[in-house]
Amino acid sequence: MSAVDERSALLRPFKLIALLCAFIAFALDVAALLSPAWITSERYSLHLWETCSPAPDAWQCPAALQTDWQVATLVLILTAATITLLSFLMSLISFCLGTYKRYYRIVAILLFAAVVLQVCALILYPIKFIDSNMLKSYHEFNWGYGLGWGSAIFMLGASILYCLRTDVHEDAYY
Repeated sequence: MSAVDERSALLRPFKLIALLCAFIAFALDVAALLSPAWITSERYSLHLWETCSPAPDAWQCPAALQTDWQVATLVLILTAATITLLSFLMSLISFCLGTYKRYYRIVAILLFAAVVLQVCALILYPIKFIDSNMLKSYHEFNWGYGLGWGSAIFMLGASILYCLRTDVHEDAYY
């Protein structure tokens, strides 16, 4: 194995793990967007698209986009998911073409921006929900909200891994 092959082998695992983290972040974001359980209580369920409550014969689920904070949360999460998808595709193409050094800094910046948008949405949602006092009973933030946080963690991990510069090292240590 030559020195060039050894150096490229050292570069790939971190970037490949970052690529996998970006994909997992996007998948978790899509699952969080489609999740029917962001906030649940005994007789109530709220997610990003609908507000469900029991009726005499069946559950009624009108649209949940009635307030500005619900729309803002949805827009922030959709934007973060779009940026994550774009950065995943950019890094996948650059990884497959072998031009990895060129675009990884851009991908890292995009993922950091997606993390900021996602965290802002995930902080805004419970604060405004509690402030609006929609539920008068006991309620809990459910697995859909947790998937949003999981997505933010994987986005942050991918962006940190893309920031690592493994091409600069001392030859004396190898």
